[in-house]
Amino acid sequence: MKISIDGRGINWYKGTGIGTYTEKILKHMINKYSEDFFNIYWSGDNYQSFKKENTRIIMTSKRYSRFFEQYFFPHDLNIENPDIYHVPQNGIGLSEYIHCKKISTIHDLIPYIMPETVGKGYLYKFLRDMPKIINLSDSIITVSNQSKKDIIKFFNVDKDKIFSIPLAADEKYKPLDKEHCKNTAKNKYNITKPYILYLGGFSARKNVKSLILAFSKIYNKLNKEYQLVIVGSKKDRAPYLEKLTSTFKIKSNIIFTGFVPEDDLPILYNGSDAFVYPSLYEGFGLPLLEAMSCATPIITSNVSSIPEVVSDSALLIDPSNLDDLSNSIEKLINNSALQKTLSEKGYARSKLFSWEKTASSTFEVYKKLSLI
Repeated sequence: MKISIDGRGINWYKGTGIGTYTEKILKHMINKYSEDFFNIYWSGDNYQSFKKENTRIIMTSKRYSRFFEQYFFPHDLNIENPDIYHVPQNGIGLSEYIHCKKISTIHDLIPYIMPETVGKGYLYKFLRDMPKIINLSDSIITVSNQSKKDIIKFFNVDKDKIFSIPLAADEKYKPLDKEHCKNTAKNKYNITKPYILYLGGFSARKNVKSLILAFSKIYNKLNKEYQLVIVGSKKDRAPYLEKLTSTFKIKSNIIFTGFVPEDDLPILYNGSDAFVYPSLYEGFGLPLLEAMSCATPIITSNVSSIPEVVSDSALLIDPSNLDDLSNSIEKLINNSALQKTLSEKGYARSKLFSWEKTASSTFEVYKKLSLI
């Protein structure tokens, strides 16, 4: 097959789920399917690892993205006439003037489900473009059964047109020596006590405020002195949350690390006694799988796609119930046997997911569509 894929998101969304997804499936596919050919639309300089005998790198400019999406891509695709054109970043940039078979990966419909948690510019563009993207796509890939249900709910789409393919954690997320990780966390991030970890964004959807309130509520009930470590770039509601925390008596036990290099994340997962992720909605929830791969016990929400990812390997809570969250933190932290059980269950379940499986399943969708 000849496949064209929009790889610009690898750099545009680096460090996010979309950027990681695009990079991982593309790398695995071009290596595994060496007899097939891949045209890759690229933005940025770091394309060397994608330059293979079975690839063609087509350079684009982020500054002139509208020109490339509206004119260059349709022109190039209609000349090349690939079997499949895949747009992994929610179909953004898909033109109606492209004549080959088209696939979009729609990661979630958060702008439809929780519009109040999305920036106005992105919200407007998403709501404006998504009906057209859904209509133009010959097949749709999404990352969970929940997201598939959401797409069917909001759009008149045949369920057989949508393929649910889960994400995976990178190979670097694995069990490491806990004492080494704790010492590294202490030396690099001034985490001086046993700690509970949150890692992710700071939009209202992530529900970090509830985590802070829950921790402050049961802090004195824990069997030793703990710190709550909150990892993520200080944007969205992060400044508000940090200011809120400064009013608490235990403010010194709540650490906002800010941005953390990706290679340090496995260290922070492994060094923690628990990972808490009380999100109100997720299309998938990749940090959960990363924590599971590090054998870190988890407390997380019983809503959206999250139960699909963790199954029975985590303590599930109602994210809108502060007492449920605080009681679950107390229950897990004060029970080493429960920590061990969830650690083992989560690690075993994480083995069901891999980027190789994700890429292979994606390629099977390509083959199926190319035969229609």
